[in-house]
Amino acid sequence: MSGVEEGSKKAHPKQPKKQAKEMDKEDKSFQQKQKEEQKTLDELKAKTFGKK
Repeated sequence: MSGVEEGSKKAHPKQPKKQAKEMDKEDKSFQQKQKEEQKTLDELKAKTFGKK
């Protein structure tokens, strides 16, 4: 039981730099997806207001 207590007190090491680079790639792809969705919404809005 004392092993569990000691293990929980240890500080977790920080994530390596390599992990941060992977997150950057995910962030870029997410941002690109958002831009594409926003562009599609803008086009739909333009069509909607143009037809009225």
